[in-house]
Amino acid sequence: MNAPTSLPVSMPIPGHVDPVPVPRPVTPREDGRTDLIGLPRPQIAALFQEAGLDAKAAKLRAKQVFHWLYHRGVTTFEAMTDIAKTMRPWLAERFVIGRPQVVEAQVSTDGTRKWLLRTADGHDFEMVFIPDADRGTLCVSSQVGCTLNCRFCHTGTMKLVRNLTPGEIVGQVMLARDALGEWPKGSMAGLDLTDEVEEDADEGSYTADGRLLTNIVMMGMGEPLYNFDNVRDALKLVMDGDGLALSKRRITLSTAGVVPMMARAGEEIGVNLAVSLHAVTKDVRDEIVPINRKFGLEELLQACADYPGASNARRITFEYVMLKDRNDSDDDARELVRLLKQYKLPAKVNLIPFNPWPGAPYECSTPERVKRFAEIVFEAGISAPVRTPRGRDIDAACGQLKTAAERRSRAELDRLAAEKQAALG
Repeated sequence: MNAPTSLPVSMPIPGHVDPVPVPRPVTPREDGRTDLIGLPRPQIAALFQEAGLDAKAAKLRAKQVFHWLYHRGVTTFEAMTDIAKTMRPWLAERFVIGRPQVVEAQVSTDGTRKWLLRTADGHDFEMVFIPDADRGTLCVSSQVGCTLNCRFCHTGTMKLVRNLTPGEIVGQVMLARDALGEWPKGSMAGLDLTDEVEEDADEGSYTADGRLLTNIVMMGMGEPLYNFDNVRDALKLVMDGDGLALSKRRITLSTAGVVPMMARAGEEIGVNLAVSLHAVTKDVRDEIVPINRKFGLEELLQACADYPGASNARRITFEYVMLKDRNDSDDDARELVRLLKQYKLPAKVNLIPFNPWPGAPYECSTPERVKRFAEIVFEAGISAPVRTPRGRDIDAACGQLKTAAERRSRAELDRLAAEKQAALG
């Protein structure tokens, strides 16, 4: 057997070449109840039928419960006023309306909010809300931890614990609406409050105009395309006209380049695509984004060119983190332009100043270098805005997400949660 070839110090290989996750399963609830959040209407109806309702009643109840869960945002069955009082305890005994537990909520000096959340089986993850003048974007996580080990990303230093369920993914959006007070208000005057509500009963007209939360990006912890089914099912609930009713044009899914799943994402989800590119040569991208060793630049860019629905009206966003002396030269900018034009990509490039974290192996490019890089790309006719760092003071900026559970003891987090609960009365 030949001795292994030593690697140059400048290019360590972080993690596996093909980091396909093997996450642990979700631990069942101790009380044996089933969480309805994350389930579509047919599945809710099937559960109700298994629990003893006849098919017609199960279908009706599923429609009512779905409306209350996703349109009104209620967290108890008792609040479902068009369901008979005798029926509500029956539901509560068998089912639960879950939300991830809020362990800690932080607000940055620039208005960015970050939540440390905990699943029902005790795993922690984060989500971030970024308010702007004309929009409010929620950065949603898809996994607890991550397998990709991207060198510039703090989340990549975590181990993958497990995939988030559809309920835990859509639950982040629901928690944000809770916190922002954005569930529709209004009476239930249009509904018959007896037990004999017809399936086509008037559900009233509820609006939430002037919402703070307008956009969703699947750019939190984890690689969404390594949790494809759960992400797809969650986003379908977010886009459901009878559910959270957010347009697919206001949702962006970001991938580091899981090429085999990209076409399916376009066909089965149909949201906007963002690609974590970050380098334009094989050597540098192999170092920064190790999945490039499995799915190379050419393969990735061809998958982008083939992405269903991509057009000048729905451009693909290429994320490019600016790292001093690694990927920020004039030559890098010109090569980026050449590649995008070679593959005839309807593209926008988001230039992201590197957000530092303890032990990071890189520094951020200078403002002058970022500006020059942006000018070269822009002069070639490609939009290249420089993203303003947001939430740096609370480690909520791009590439900084790593659960506070990694930095604080569980006992301390439990104490903080208990103090918060006591303060709320």
